[in-house]
Amino acid sequence: MGLEGKQVLKAAITAVGGYTPDTILSNQTLEKMVDTSDEWIQSRTGIKERRILSDDDKPTSYLAIKAAQDLIAKKKLDPTTIDLVLVATVTPDLHVAATAAYVASSIGATQAFAYDLNAACSGFLYGMSTAAAYICSGRYKKVLLIGADKMSSIVDYTDRTTCIIFGDGGGAVLFEPSPNEYGWEDEYFRSDGTDRMSLRIKAGGSLFPTSQKTLDEGWHNIHQDGRTVFKYAVSEMSHVAEQIMLRNNLNEQTLDYLVPHQANKRIVDATAQRLNLKEEKVLMNIAYYGNTTAATLPLLLNDYETQLKQGDKLVFTAFGGGFTWGAAHLTWAY
Repeated sequence: MGLEGKQVLKAAITAVGGYTPDTILSNQTLEKMVDTSDEWIQSRTGIKERRILSDDDKPTSYLAIKAAQDLIAKKKLDPTTIDLVLVATVTPDLHVAATAAYVASSIGATQAFAYDLNAACSGFLYGMSTAAAYICSGRYKKVLLIGADKMSSIVDYTDRTTCIIFGDGGGAVLFEPSPNEYGWEDEYFRSDGTDRMSLRIKAGGSLFPTSQKTLDEGWHNIHQDGRTVFKYAVSEMSHVAEQIMLRNNLNEQTLDYLVPHQANKRIVDATAQRLNLKEEKVLMNIAYYGNTTAATLPLLLNDYETQLKQGDKLVFTAFGGGFTWGAAHLTWAY
């Protein structure tokens, strides 16, 4: 109860949806494209294959729309009752024009307002906080949060350090006022911009506007300093997940599942090891999708939805470019 005797709203996830393209880019295919091998990729990333949206005329919004439509169909949701559509992405259809607005119109969410969020691989996690806050404010009843990225549109397939990692996909969750005592519990987010060039698309923004030089130099593709990113990701994902568990009196026995961003299996394994979690408590699908950036967390929820039970205690954690990272605690509501 609130200070004035009013019940405090709690935000809960009440539905999930997901979509990955049909085209599979296997490690064996990549062996023919760059100097790499299936054994090398699996030993360093845990990835066997990734899905690619191979149609040039289908952008990120296509992935987002398909994921949203999957959720709408499973939930039997009237899209006109959606109040807000958020799309977390680093690969928007267009600069300036919000991809979320197009997605909302395309799925029939005619009463919703919409905008994009960009926090790289942490985008969906930060979006969950945003969606939960809107619900808890009491102003809105249904917030559709989508994470979608067409990473193949920004990957250089001659760069073996990045082309082996990323895939395309979209996932969606619906936030509503909790029908019970379960839902969004706590969050612990951080950021540090001092090493932002370690994981970046260098050109296309106001720092390096598009020019013939930026095109010739390949500055419009994603690049990373793998060692720096790996070091930060292992350290910070582990730390924030540990902190969120301590703050909420969770331990390896009482936590049901860790829901980690699917950046690299070694990063996830290191995080789980620090938390003393058994393998069965760590949700993973990186072997088949790769790193889909903003889509990894909702795709995990979609893939494991039938395994989750009402009251399950989940900890989410992510690390992304910027750098951005964080962890959150949610109790599964259905």
